[in-house]
Amino acid sequence: MRRPVNTDTYIIFLLAFSLACFVNTKQLSAAPRYTDEPKKFGQVHLYHTDTTEPEFRVMIARLDSFYRTQVARGFNGSVLIGYKGQVLYERYFGYADFTTKRRLTPTSAVQLASTSKTFTATAIMYLHQHLYLDINDPVQMYLPTFPYKNVTIKMLLSHRSGIPDYLKWFARYRKDTKTPIYNDELIELFAKYKPGLEFTPNTRFKYSNSNYAILGRLIEEVTEMTYRDFMKHYFFEPLGMTSTFVYDPSWGLPESATKSYRYNWSLYNDMFADGVYGDKGIYSTVRDMYRWDQSFYNFDFLDSNTVETAYGPCSFERPGVKNYGLGWRMYCYPDGDKIVFHNGWWHGNNTVFLRFIKDNFTIIVLGNKYNKNIYQQGPTLYRIVTNSPMSDGYYEADDEGSDDLAGD
Repeated sequence: MRRPVNTDTYIIFLLAFSLACFVNTKQLSAAPRYTDEPKKFGQVHLYHTDTTEPEFRVMIARLDSFYRTQVARGFNGSVLIGYKGQVLYERYFGYADFTTKRRLTPTSAVQLASTSKTFTATAIMYLHQHLYLDINDPVQMYLPTFPYKNVTIKMLLSHRSGIPDYLKWFARYRKDTKTPIYNDELIELFAKYKPGLEFTPNTRFKYSNSNYAILGRLIEEVTEMTYRDFMKHYFFEPLGMTSTFVYDPSWGLPESATKSYRYNWSLYNDMFADGVYGDKGIYSTVRDMYRWDQSFYNFDFLDSNTVETAYGPCSFERPGVKNYGLGWRMYCYPDGDKIVFHNGWWHGNNTVFLRFIKDNFTIIVLGNKYNKNIYQQGPTLYRIVTNSPMSDGYYEADDEGSDDLAGD
């Protein structure tokens, strides 16, 4: 990695920056505006965690019954529910490779899709914490050809940059949409064509995969390592995430990984965006993802202050409990409860990573056959485990095509 900045210089910079921002009290005092919408999740206090207790066996039976129905409706994937470091429920349903009838197992890695953004954001916050970068810096300070001078790293993290999603404009400039490209080529396209911003930076939220693809390239510039190697050596290996990796189309998939399928079991092939990482591209398992989840409680990588910064909501233009922090979607309730999560959808892969951070309760669902009903499972599993009335269940897809989760 590059050497960190001088600490004294950094402190002087922070003081100057604070004074410069002091006059903007309106922005500094931004806060959520709540509505009268019903609370969809409550606290989780489980007493039936002993596997020999009748209450625990009843819960497992209800979960198995729920998944028999889900499988009958087309679900193909893996599930893990954890509470305070203990795995309450873990199941694997269906195929990693439908053609060969290879079944899903604990080592069958699934494309996380946009849930990969939690790793990219954590890597950026790790570098920020160790003074290799400052999230308040303009991106141009690290990527000189980046064409938007007023966009900061934090705006990328919080989807407040206004940069249009490359998935929506790439075909305008490149006729070949089948051959995978990589992040350095994507940055070159930004520099060459300068797609217009969709709004003035930091005035609103709009989810854009471009933000995290740029962050992926920025990590490489700062660390002088590939994104793939940095994630492996600094996060995956230290946590023992042995089945987790960053996908590279030129390398192909390991034999243990899953294939990606449409609802009718037809296979998805790679296209131009499959070489781009940071916004997606990480493969993992439910067990490895639970290790990732627990690392935030153990402060393995980020200290408590940095974690709180990452969990802090950034968009307040619209009232409601939904918001987006620095790499995390969230529900922020007036009573102080906060649920942070990130779903994903890429090709046939649908993912749910739902974290009740106050109670250390986690739901992870990874599917490799397209099924939008996967996004229903988190709220339903929460109600089964907490024995809440199912008639009060809540369903909203909250998939990666939705931009209404915060301030848009």
